[in-house]
Amino acid sequence: MATCIFCEMNKFYIENEFAGAFFDKYPVSEGHLLIIPKNHKSDYFSLSKEEKVAIDELIIRGKKMLDRESQPSGFNIGVNCGEDAGQSVMHCHIHLIPRYHGDMKEPLGGVRGVIPEKQKY
Repeated sequence: MATCIFCEMNKFYIENEFAGAFFDKYPVSEGHLLIIPKNHKSDYFSLSKEEKVAIDELIIRGKKMLDRESQPSGFNIGVNCGEDAGQSVMHCHIHLIPRYHGDMKEPLGGVRGVIPEKQKY
């Protein structure tokens, strides 16, 4: 069985009892955070209620921290569940992606951009 790189994570930027957050190694934008459960869970749908609450707390704390440090003008929150949805590390992780005015020409459609031809409607 392959080793899970997120299970080996032991340095978090922010954390609580059930979850931790760290900066994405391949960020979409400055400040891109990944929030993970500390116990191995394959995707969002396998999380316990306590893990979901802990992750939500870190999303809010992460947003406040990024607002203070980087002053983004918006955020995307995203979760890929399964290979066909783009998940490449099979340990649940939630993306908190700060967005900045002008970071893309036409942001309308936001997360619909996971399928580019569906972003504009």
